[in-house]
Amino acid sequence: MAVADRADIREERRRRIREQVVAHGFVRAADLAAEYGVSLMTIHRDLDFLQSQGWLRKVRGGATGLPSAQFHGSVAERMSTMAQTKQQLAKAAATLLVPGQTVILDDSTTCLHLTRQLAEHTPLTVITNSLPAISALAKEPGVSLIALGGSYFPAYDAFLGLHTADSVEAFRADVFFMSTTAVTRGRCYHTSPETVQVKRAMMGAATRSVLLADHTKFTRDGLYALAPLTEFDLLVVDDGVSAEEIRTIRGRGTDVMVVPRP
Repeated sequence: MAVADRADIREERRRRIREQVVAHGFVRAADLAAEYGVSLMTIHRDLDFLQSQGWLRKVRGGATGLPSAQFHGSVAERMSTMAQTKQQLAKAAATLLVPGQTVILDDSTTCLHLTRQLAEHTPLTVITNSLPAISALAKEPGVSLIALGGSYFPAYDAFLGLHTADSVEAFRADVFFMSTTAVTRGRCYHTSPETVQVKRAMMGAATRSVLLADHTKFTRDGLYALAPLTEFDLLVVDDGVSAEEIRTIRGRGTDVMVVPRP
C-alpha cells in the first residue's frame, strides 16, 4: 500500500510539474525540489520521464515548454496556433479527396482540422496514428477507420515509433496528408526521431503525398530531417509564404497550392 501511495504521489507531482512548465514556459529544477520537498535527483528523474514522453525539454538548470528545434510545444498550444489558417488549409486539401479513396492522416493538428471535412467526401478509408483523429472518425458514417498502434506518446496524443512505422507498411493508400514542424532550406524537419520514422513510412505507403504547412513553418527550425519538399507531390500553403519561395519550390518540381489567409 505504501508503495502504491508513493507512486500516486510521484504521478501527481509529475502532472503538476508538467502544468507548471506549460503555464510558465520554464521551471528551475532547484525550485521544484524545494517546492515538492524531494531531492534534486528525484526532480531530474521526473524531468527525464516527462521529456521522454514529449511534454518538455530539459535545459541547463531546469526544463522548458517553449517550442524550439528540439521541442514542438504541447498539443493544446499547437491547436491554438494559426487555427484559422490551418482550417483554411484543411478545407483546400479536402477538395483533393475522391470518394472511395484510402487516405493516411498524420498526427498533426492541421490534419485534425481535415478530419472535419471528410464527411462530404465519403466513402473513405482512413488510416491514422492520431488519437484525436481516431476519436473523431470512429463514429463517422462512411469512414472505414484503421487505427495504427504502437507506443503512445501523450504529449503528441499519438502512436509513434518502430511498431507504428512497421504497421504502416501493411497498407497501401491513395494519398497521405501531413504537416511538419519546420521547413528549412527546402527540407522538412521534426523534433522527434519517432515522428520522422512514422511519417517516412507513411510517405512510402502512399501513391501521393501532400504537405500542409502554414507560413510560420517556414520561419522555424527542427532537429531531425524528414524529407526534401521535392518528395511531395503537392504543397498546400497560405499566402503568407513569399512569392519568391513559392517560385523556388515550383522550380524544383513540386506543385504548390496557395490558399488565402482568413
